[in-house]
This record gives sequence, C-alpha cells and structure tokens, in this order.
Amino acid sequence: MAKPLKAVLGARVRDLRRSRGLTQEGPAEQLAVTPRYLAGIERGERNLTLDSVDALADQLGVVALTLLDPSADPTRLR
Repeated sequence: MAKPLKAVLGARVRDLRRSRGLTQEGPAEQLAVTPRYLAGIERGERNLTLDSVDALADQLGVVALTLLDPSADPTRLR
C-alpha cells in the first residue's frame, strides 16, 4: 500500500530542510505557522494548501513536484 501523500510530502520537507541545515523555525515563519505545526506537517499529520506547498518548495530551492513525488530529483532546482 502506498504512503498517504501528506506523509510523503512531510518526509520530503523534513529531509530537504535538514539537508540544507535549516531549523523548523525559519520555514515555519515564512509559512506563517508555528514550528510545532511544521513538525506536524513533517510527520504527515497536518495538511497544506497548494500555495503553502509552493512556498515551501521556493524556500527549499526546489520545484513543488519534488515535495510531492518521492522519485523526483531533489537536485532539480527552481
């Protein structure tokens, strides 16, 4: 059975954020959410709007598809 999309998205956000040396505070502030809410996103427990997916992708320097597709190349920059 495939993982739910929000679990895939959360794991990708966490992995990319960590690989860039970012804490949860910076991305959370840019999204106008609390670090706790971002942690919930990363655990696949919270939902995001498409606008928020785009904003996170911008902040992480990738195209939005990278956050949604586990097979997408994370080195493909915006």
